[in-house]
Amino acid sequence: MATTNRTTTETAHLNDPEIQGAFNKVKKLAVIYGVFDAIVLATVIGLSVAGHKEVGFVWGRSCAVFASAVALYFLTNNASRGERSAYKRIRIISTVLPIAIVGVDLIPGICPPWFAVMQAVCAVPLAIAGFTINGSKMRAAFPKNA
Repeated sequence: MATTNRTTTETAHLNDPEIQGAFNKVKKLAVIYGVFDAIVLATVIGLSVAGHKEVGFVWGRSCAVFASAVALYFLTNNASRGERSAYKRIRIISTVLPIAIVGVDLIPGICPPWFAVMQAVCAVPLAIAGFTINGSKMRAAFPKNA
């Protein structure tokens, strides 16, 4: 029998249809977040090909936000199987990232207005995922003493 370093929660909590439904909702929101981010990245690529000079920040930010969507999906998948560390990471990502995305967009002159609007739209499904994953029933499924 192989052992693992991953801390997992009890399956009784995870088999709760409400818990699995919440994880499925967060997975769908992660996909929506990823699609929105892919649209932003495609827009940056399209503008670049058309000859617009976009700053490195826009490129880097677009790629990083898209990568966070992929990570969110895979972490949610792991958490739905009981991996507590994945659940903790999802809570952090879904709470901090929407605030950071909008907060950085509010800094005058750091990015074009169209980019700030598109990034704010991307933050919406992530924020909804944050409210879902931080619900009391979800937190109860991953007790601190586990």
